[in-house]
Amino acid sequence: MVMQGRVIKVSGPLIVAENMADCKMFDVVRVSENKLIGEIIELRGDKASIQVYEETSGLGVGDQVESTYSPLSVELAPGLLEGIFDGIQRPLQEVYKNYGDRIGRGIKITNLDHEKLWDFKPVVKVGDKVSAGDIIGEVQETSIISHKIMVPFGVEGQIKSINEGAYNITQTIAVISTDNGDKEVCMLQKWPVRKGRPYKTKMSPDMPMVTGQRVIDTLFPIARGGVAAVPGPFGSGKTVVQHQLAKWADADIIVYIGCGERGNEMTDVLNEFPELKDPKSGEPLMKRTVLIANTSDMPVAAREASIYTGITIAEYFRDMGYNVAIMADSTSRWAEALREMSGRLEEMPGEEGYPAYLSSRLAEFYERAGIVQTLCSGDRVGSVSAIGAVSPQGGDLSEPVAQATLRIVKVFWGLSSSLAYKRHFPAIDWIASYSLYADRLASWYNKNISADFIKLRAFAMSVLQEEAELDEIVRLVGADALSSKDRLTMETAKSIREDYLHQNAFHEVDTYASMLKQYKMLKLVYDFHRLSNEALNNDVEYVDIINLPVREKIGRAKYVPESEIEKLDQINTEIIDTLKAMINGGENA
Repeated sequence: MVMQGRVIKVSGPLIVAENMADCKMFDVVRVSENKLIGEIIELRGDKASIQVYEETSGLGVGDQVESTYSPLSVELAPGLLEGIFDGIQRPLQEVYKNYGDRIGRGIKITNLDHEKLWDFKPVVKVGDKVSAGDIIGEVQETSIISHKIMVPFGVEGQIKSINEGAYNITQTIAVISTDNGDKEVCMLQKWPVRKGRPYKTKMSPDMPMVTGQRVIDTLFPIARGGVAAVPGPFGSGKTVVQHQLAKWADADIIVYIGCGERGNEMTDVLNEFPELKDPKSGEPLMKRTVLIANTSDMPVAAREASIYTGITIAEYFRDMGYNVAIMADSTSRWAEALREMSGRLEEMPGEEGYPAYLSSRLAEFYERAGIVQTLCSGDRVGSVSAIGAVSPQGGDLSEPVAQATLRIVKVFWGLSSSLAYKRHFPAIDWIASYSLYADRLASWYNKNISADFIKLRAFAMSVLQEEAELDEIVRLVGADALSSKDRLTMETAKSIREDYLHQNAFHEVDTYASMLKQYKMLKLVYDFHRLSNEALNNDVEYVDIINLPVREKIGRAKYVPESEIEKLDQINTEIIDTLKAMINGGENA
């Protein structure tokens, strides 16, 4: 029997209902005759505070509240990829087809298509023993991603029967004999969004997630299964950085959450992603992407749920053995939703009005990332890498959301408005940013790129640091007061900034650089600096070095296509030959 509660208070997206004594925290409820979706977030006696995920105008005291006695859950099955969902996993394309271009209140629609038939191919046979997480079959969901159908958690036994052919996600595809009787298995699983999916062990990250963005991969790398924050003021390029990572990061699956962002930004994503080609397969990027759009004009409460919906979907694909990258843009808007609901609950406010549990909620989200050995009878490994944008008001990184995030994440890509105003993109400030994964990934770089890579990275960082110190002197007394060696350092730093770190997201070639190309490009700058220093020691004029024609080739190295990467070796040979000739000439003189 469904228990009937009764509304006694309405405060924006928060309502209070009485006669709710049998309910539990985070149970989903339906409010009023419109059946608005809500979630219980506080219980006091028989009164429940409910955050409603839809517009609450028109609700009044006395309206009925029905509990479903189950937590907010997502549907996990074929049909997720290429999908565009709102914060509580309602499919926006289907909503548009059935209800028009406005999301009506109390609409009834399944999260995934329950009628569409998928071609199921089993990978086990009758008599095989299986346990939770084991793959029993596959569905070719898109042309580049095979969707693995797994044994649900809590099920262990022997395959009694298994089918092959076209089935929808609710039809039985296998029967497993367990100690508690036969268990029918379909392609559809449901999972509560606030509970992390279990795994065997969490492993230590030991390889980078290559993004193709030089400032990230070289100076501030993120490990596969790592967590990163992208804080920055308005207009500094947070969204563009996340778009670039979604396009080029070497992840199998992308989950992109537009959490409280402007509608036109999400429209750009929706228009752009289907047209973008996946660099590995040549197919549209959407074929390995799940989009969750919860724009700033959608109800505030659903914004809070969207982050959990996204990370749960990411964990599901992780359990199949895929490497998943989840982009949350932006966690500040999510925190604002927390603050609004906390204020309406009349909780004791923390710093700047945010709830006292802000840090723990952020940690709950980021801690669900990682590289894990999945729950199965084999040794399958999958990962979730989480990248969250932070939008501090006025660019103030001392505000609570930025500070709480920095205490959790291991990579900080601090965006600078001054770099953005100079049209330097990505506008990641190399002085303020850091990565705690760099040392851990050194052995991977030595093995897969070159034993010199870490040395070149240290060289670039030290030159940029020296430039920051010399810049103070230049401002006071001018560049002419510097020694030739210091002027060379300033020129090298300028080359690193403009020729290496600056990257054009809209240029066909420069938008992505492989690790090998990054190494070869940085080696050009390093060898030029090293040999130029040697030339200065041999009384070669600074002006003669700076005016060498080969410097222009260093500047244009970023536009050399990956297919012609050997041209970088030719430029390097030219640098070495030219400067050695000058050194020898200086010695002879």
